[in-house]
Amino acid sequence: MNNNTTPNYKRIYMDMIAMKYPEKAPLCNHILNKKTMEIMDIILLDKIICGKKHETDLQFDQKLKSYDKKTIFEILDYQKKNRLNNSQLAKHFKLSRNTVAKWKKLFL
Repeated sequence: MNNNTTPNYKRIYMDMIAMKYPEKAPLCNHILNKKTMEIMDIILLDKIICGKKHETDLQFDQKLKSYDKKTIFEILDYQKKNRLNNSQLAKHFKLSRNTVAKWKKLFL
């Protein structure tokens, strides 16, 4: 039995695309062909596949998100590279402004 606690997102998304969204396969192949997938890749795949979501779906999905330190640092680095304030970064990644402020306080 595999002791890896991380889901195999590559296999999950490949199956999902094959079964429900075969027309979006060409848009996703460059991400799915990577040896390892990062959290940012998963977020991008979700945007490509699902597109815009209804407001109630966004609120529900937001409750289920969690980020590891590496991803948090990537998000904060994105903020620095693109010269975004906390509100702009939060809107881009669909986060709370308070979450962004908490991350900066904890990690920077």
